[in-house]
Amino acid sequence: MEGQSGACGLHCTKINHMGVKFGKEVILKDVNIHVHCGQLTVIIGRNGAGKSTLLKAILGEVEHTGNIVFTDMKENITKKIKIAYVPQKINIERHMPTTVYDLFASCICHVPVFLRKDKKIYLEIKNQLKIFGAEKLIDKSIGDLSGGELQRVLLAIATKPVPNLLILDEPVSGIDRNGTIDFYELVNNLKTKYDMSILLVSHDLDLVKKYADKVILLDKEVIKEGTPEEVFNSLEFKNRF
Repeated sequence: MEGQSGACGLHCTKINHMGVKFGKEVILKDVNIHVHCGQLTVIIGRNGAGKSTLLKAILGEVEHTGNIVFTDMKENITKKIKIAYVPQKINIERHMPTTVYDLFASCICHVPVFLRKDKKIYLEIKNQLKIFGAEKLIDKSIGDLSGGELQRVLLAIATKPVPNLLILDEPVSGIDRNGTIDFYELVNNLKTKYDMSILLVSHDLDLVKKYADKVILLDKEVIKEGTPEEVFNSLEFKNRF
């Protein structure tokens, strides 16, 4: 957390001078963010502030200036960062027979999953789903999952193997309150268990206050950053919400 400790643990991710333009319109301007490992960093801002564009820039989906530097603190060397992404939603045809196993196996196997069901891979997937309380969903059709169940499955897929940076874009959109709280608890456990850097975009300010270690107030550029208390009590926040 800024102001508490400038040092990271196992690794360190820095987003440096990131900017995005669409034609002459400036969408993001000189964004600098230090994402600490073992912490949940949450990006907040009004609609049109550039939150989703920032995530797309980090993922390399839009042209941008600036760069991302990932440093392995144990070996003190810069490496290519491994990023995992859980989107706000995925488009699924309700009538499709694809199961959780099929989807998961297609992400981690080089062999077409429709050829056969591999017992070793099946057990591996089940054990990963178990971390998220979703092992009973393994044979369920993707189209039959609730919003909360789907997010658990997507989190399980995104964290195998464990990434350096996990990006979550409004991951609880359309999920009921209990499911939303469950999701934040899962994310909280992930950062602690794996010392993972997690970057999340959220509109749910009450849960941000409760779970975030660091909050970034974005309005095309970083307007304010710090602990939830520092950001929510700031004039910059009060002028925008």
